[in-house]
Amino acid sequence: MTTSSSEQGVSLGMPELPAPAYPDDVRARLEADAREVIARYPDSRSALLPLLHLVQSEEGHVTRTGMRFCADVLGLTTAEVTAVATFYTMYRRRPSGDYQVGVCTNTLCAVMGGDAIFEELQEHLGVGNGETTEDGKVTLEHIECNAACDFAPVVMVNWEFFDNQTPSSAKRLVDDLRAGRTVEPTRGAPLCTFKETARILAGFPDERPGAVEASGGAGPASLVGLRLARGETAPARVVHPRDGGPHDEPHDRAVHDPSPTQHLSSHDAPQDTSASDPAHPAGPTAEEGE
Repeated sequence: MTTSSSEQGVSLGMPELPAPAYPDDVRARLEADAREVIARYPDSRSALLPLLHLVQSEEGHVTRTGMRFCADVLGLTTAEVTAVATFYTMYRRRPSGDYQVGVCTNTLCAVMGGDAIFEELQEHLGVGNGETTEDGKVTLEHIECNAACDFAPVVMVNWEFFDNQTPSSAKRLVDDLRAGRTVEPTRGAPLCTFKETARILAGFPDERPGAVEASGGAGPASLVGLRLARGETAPARVVHPRDGGPHDEPHDRAVHDPSPTQHLSSHDAPQDTSASDPAHPAGPTAEEGE
């Protein structure tokens, strides 16, 4: 018995049908937003990146319809738009969850426990890399460096930071996201959905009360060098030996035990976060210059 090409899912090289257009009311609304974005640039094609975020905010990922819209309003070909949309990883090409949970598995985060976090989250959520939970709440992926190595291992949710994570704290984080409980990033604005995040990335203001005031700012560990350059002295911090034995630090130097106020997020883990080598957990590290 033979199977036809169509039954096997084999492409016969037929051209793909044109992408459907947005409904009239949606297109009119997006066109008004697009005009506002395009007006910011001397060359209209420079608006392509924010416009891709704009269409992503409509459907939660960049669809063929969204790329056709961008091409139409910018006078580009769909091939030109597709080339950009497929190059940058922040543009999703398929439906995704309300919360994009990215686990950094680049070198430092990986050795500090990022690999362990990612493996446990895959098992805990029952999804693979780039896949979404059945309830549509969480899309899990491993991502490259988030430029937050001071706080490794780092997890990001819709591009907001969750520092110093462990497998257990990361699992609690995704459970709270799926249950609709309040989740606070370590630093930055309060969380919003991925669609809302995409609209903000398109260049439209975050109109939630207090959101702008809460955003921005580097963490304390990132500012050590600046403080030292200014001649400021930081509190002494002692590195405990990995074997847990006594240390040789002078008695007049206080051991630094991070207080709860230093972990701004209720979902931050303690600082001994090395899950890649459970026999030798990483303790607080000395600040540079001490």
